[in-house]
Amino acid sequence: MAARLDSPQGEIKAYALFVHCFTCSKDILAASHISSALTEKGIAVLRFDFTGLGSSEGEFSNTNFSSNVEDIKAAIEFLRSQGKTPQILIGHSLGGAAILRVAQSVPELKALVTINAPSDPTHLRHALKSSLQEIESQGYANVMIGGREFRIQKQFIDDLEKHKSLDYLKNIHAAFLVFHTPQDKIVDIENAKFIFTAARHPKSFISLYEADHLLTRPVDAIYVSDILNSWVERYLLGEKASPTTKKEENKVVVTETSEGKFIQLIQTGKHTFIADEPLDVGGNDKGPGPYDLVLASLGACTSMTLRMYADRKDIPLKGIRVTLTHQKVYNEDLSNCIDKNERLDLIHRSIALEGVLTAEQKEKLLQIAEKCPIHKTLTQSSVIKTMLEEV
Repeated sequence: MAARLDSPQGEIKAYALFVHCFTCSKDILAASHISSALTEKGIAVLRFDFTGLGSSEGEFSNTNFSSNVEDIKAAIEFLRSQGKTPQILIGHSLGGAAILRVAQSVPELKALVTINAPSDPTHLRHALKSSLQEIESQGYANVMIGGREFRIQKQFIDDLEKHKSLDYLKNIHAAFLVFHTPQDKIVDIENAKFIFTAARHPKSFISLYEADHLLTRPVDAIYVSDILNSWVERYLLGEKASPTTKKEENKVVVTETSEGKFIQLIQTGKHTFIADEPLDVGGNDKGPGPYDLVLASLGACTSMTLRMYADRKDIPLKGIRVTLTHQKVYNEDLSNCIDKNERLDLIHRSIALEGVLTAEQKEKLLQIAEKCPIHKTLTQSSVIKTMLEEV
């Protein structure tokens, strides 16, 4: 197997292994950008070509998903033999599905990352559906993938069936970051939901809006690199190893990224996500804006409060949907105006309740919605103390 190890200048804080996508190589754009970003952070990255791909020897037609998994294990064992066991595993597309099968066998693992990965490798059957009949009848088919011809044998298709379960994810204790493109035409976004739901905490999800499956646009590959770079640092610095206190759980850290004018990386407890501004105000629309997050907090708190009350009172509430909008209005438009020169924030909250409920139960639930903690925070005076912090 051919591989390259990208090392940072100076001290090496940790080692990472990057696993490429189906029929790709270690030198694709996404791999090179991510490797470069991590080396700048002091992390060495090993990239390798699967058997029969790139510069690696062997016949691709004789490989399958199981052999990919064995290739990854071989790469890890090579690093381990050098005293460089990877603490970070990164997998792109089918490479992501493969590293998930390997992760539980790496006790030193601190961070696990998938990019547009299928939850079930049998999704390849859909990508190859036009050739499946030929593969079944002839035992193989020559298939065009990414402008290149590959021979896919029947044993490759049969092998995929051995790897359908996600139960193994329960045994992975590393921090988990899932990247996925909502518009991915090769691996549907539903795959990210299945992976994320099956994984243990701490876990985070980042939406790669408008990116393609292979991250062929440099801006998308760089975006993933920046986010990954910031996210992985907290776990390599040992924050994961120490128990999270109540005070730490309540802390929210917002860090500006180098991608886009307004994009912010938000870390709260074990969770990581992105905030941004829409395109019409100069943002990149990579995540919800600040006011969107405020409305989301109110909506989530409202729904949670209603659920707790309904369960406690045995109210047959089957479902809740909270819709919110925000606008600035002049005080004179409101009955409780104080200073007519000011503009107040007006939030409209619409609550849909599913279930066979009496008029009295609906009215009581409406009253309870007013009592949710975020509602109280937004409607009463708050004090914000700001200070400078040494960088």
